[in-house]
Amino acid sequence: MVNERPLRLGVVSYLNAVPLVHGLEGDPRFTLVRDVPSRIAERLHAGEIDLGMIPSVEYAAGDYAIVPGIAIASRGPVRSVNLFHRRPLAQARRVVLDASSRTSVALAKILLRERLGRDPDYATMGPPVEDMLAAADAALVIGDPALYFRGDAERLDLGEEWASRTGLPFVFAFWAGRPGAVDEAGVARLQQALRAGQAAFSQIAAQYNGLGAGRGPESEAYLRRNIVYELGEPELRGLREFYRRAHGLGLIPRVPELRFHARR
Repeated sequence: MVNERPLRLGVVSYLNAVPLVHGLEGDPRFTLVRDVPSRIAERLHAGEIDLGMIPSVEYAAGDYAIVPGIAIASRGPVRSVNLFHRRPLAQARRVVLDASSRTSVALAKILLRERLGRDPDYATMGPPVEDMLAAADAALVIGDPALYFRGDAERLDLGEEWASRTGLPFVFAFWAGRPGAVDEAGVARLQQALRAGQAAFSQIAAQYNGLGAGRGPESEAYLRRNIVYELGEPELRGLREFYRRAHGLGLIPRVPELRFHARR
């Protein structure tokens, strides 16, 4: 590792992030800091962590490099990033946004502009979903609260909507930190942790004690079928297209160059 002290990893506190750090909890080379995606990004910007599984939109806000090959992405329905609504979306005038991830907020704004031909009024509000829908025509909800919601609202899956409009994957998050924050050995260890996590999907789903506790088969199906953990060329094309569209709407200050930490 680059430093003698443990590498401080900012980890998203949702089911889909668990495989990324499989086996790292007891590794003395790492310290895990858990929070919602937006707070992980704030901690990285503030220098409180060395690497963060940050919302991809946050990469445009700093001088960062990406750990190659690892992401939280989708190539179709993602199931955990949804716009819930009870009236037709075409009639939506007020939309409340779960600000836990600014990437999903930006994605929702991009897709709603394209779908509606206008911008609805936006406000920020967190779950529970029922409270959000009582306050607005539609509600953007992410993570476990979106995945495990069982109310009667209709949902627009934003991963599926992006894929249908662009033909590309969508990258929600990836490991990023200041250039030089992690060396080749650290990159290799993170990639190894992910491979171990992917081999342990059944165990992870069965033992998960978050919002979806006790829903092992459903959680395992989500990890296997909906989440893509690779950051390959298709994902990079999708990421660049997201940055292009976000910049076009003034949601990010620039279309950032993609830079990567060293790999073996």
